[in-house]
Amino acid sequence: MEENKNQTLTDKIWNLFSSITFAVVLIALIAITSIIGTIIEQNAAPERNIKLIGKLFGDSIAPTLHNAFDLLGFMDMYRSWWFVALLMLITANLTVCSIDRLPRIWKLVKEPVKPLTDEQFKNLSKKELVLKGKPEKIKEAAGSAIKKAGFKFLETKEADGYQLYSEKGNYTRLGVYITHLSILLILIGAIIGIFFGFKGFLNLPEGKTYSVAFAQTGHLTPMQESEMETIIAALQSVEGSSLKAAQKLGMEEQSLKLKMKRYGIWPLGFSITCNDFNTDFYSNSDMPKTYKSWLTITENGMPVKIDGKEIQEIEVNTPLKYKGVTFYQSSYGLVPRGGENSVFRFRITPKDGKTEDIESRFEGSFSIPGTNLTGKIENFSPAISFDQSTGRPFTYAEQMNNPAVFISFSENNKTKYSGWILKRYPETWNLPEGHIVEFVDLWGIQYTGLQVKKDPGVWVVYLGFIVMSIGLYIAFFMNHKKIWLRLIEEKNSTRVIVAMTANKNREAFERKIITLMSKSIEGGK
Repeated sequence: MEENKNQTLTDKIWNLFSSITFAVVLIALIAITSIIGTIIEQNAAPERNIKLIGKLFGDSIAPTLHNAFDLLGFMDMYRSWWFVALLMLITANLTVCSIDRLPRIWKLVKEPVKPLTDEQFKNLSKKELVLKGKPEKIKEAAGSAIKKAGFKFLETKEADGYQLYSEKGNYTRLGVYITHLSILLILIGAIIGIFFGFKGFLNLPEGKTYSVAFAQTGHLTPMQESEMETIIAALQSVEGSSLKAAQKLGMEEQSLKLKMKRYGIWPLGFSITCNDFNTDFYSNSDMPKTYKSWLTITENGMPVKIDGKEIQEIEVNTPLKYKGVTFYQSSYGLVPRGGENSVFRFRITPKDGKTEDIESRFEGSFSIPGTNLTGKIENFSPAISFDQSTGRPFTYAEQMNNPAVFISFSENNKTKYSGWILKRYPETWNLPEGHIVEFVDLWGIQYTGLQVKKDPGVWVVYLGFIVMSIGLYIAFFMNHKKIWLRLIEEKNSTRVIVAMTANKNREAFERKIITLMSKSIEGGK
């Protein structure tokens, strides 16, 4: 009690951070909050979490609880100040615990094995054998057995014989500290990712270029939305350079970065363009088989070649990586305002002619090469179906699930026929005269949904897992073993006393040594 009173504040802080109890409390807090962060969808639109909270606690209290959770940082929990503080505390706790206990373990590791006294031999578990022969002869056979077990023995001459002694695996006691180091590396990597990384999204329309990505944000006022658009426009004009954008806006770069963080804007430092997007479906189904994007990275106004190619094709599980930023194909959809600059693409094969690719705008016209037949685009549906009773067409989804274009064909200004041409159904491409008009795509109406991720700490985390594997292997599958043999000369025989220690699986170690010695000594007779 008196000793505790004499402790300085530094001593008390050190004792707190070297406490196992403190570590258990911190781990429990991280686990509990992580469960909450798993249940609540991170960086999601407010209405989604309000709906979830309503199911758990009731719809009437859901908005209030959502606002409270938002203030506490649970909507972006893994980047909140208090969660980062918990990670830093557990990092400090693990570091102090290791520093506090390591010197004692290091002393044991560095201390060389020494011959035992008679009293020390008495206090150890031991095996005894009485063998015929002089100690010198038994020593040779016993030494051979020890070598077969992987030990390099030392010997000491004693009054009544010899003592052989050796140790192996003295550094394996550091396995637990290697594991501690791995946990520190993982925590440091996580903290680096939180402070310097980014995880967001980018809905990139066909033909559009962006130099920024976005994260979910809370409700913004009209004034804030206007300011956000101004910042995005400035960043877009300078390929995402926050310094140049700040100069353009006439403000400090740090102030701009704070506003960007508030509005969930992340400058890429380069530009990315969606050249094209396409979805393939399973036959007679609206289930996507695959969806792909063709992207171009631009830096300093010039296209960047990756693996020798300017245009990069990505799909699910095949991301695009550039300068530490990874773009994952995650979703797709229609441009909200319908794609004012969209272009219809057709592949036309005249009855007696060569296949040609042509483009046309909405309500535009095109000609069948080598004929007087002209097609005019009258209507479009991203997902067309037909009423079974009336045959009337209707649009059943706001996705390009079954795109179709209505075209009227005329010759010499007289309408001959018209109908729907469906992209996914080749039988609708055939015209009465034998011409083929394939509806290839409506380019510019879709966007590719990209998940954007940058985590500069990920390699530190990977290194941490490698180090952890090494540490766990040492801690669980290797041990520190010591062995002592006393060879005491008796009348016409030698008494062999074997003492062994091991910090793990001592019984198996003893059986192995005794078996090896018995075989070596019997073989040496």
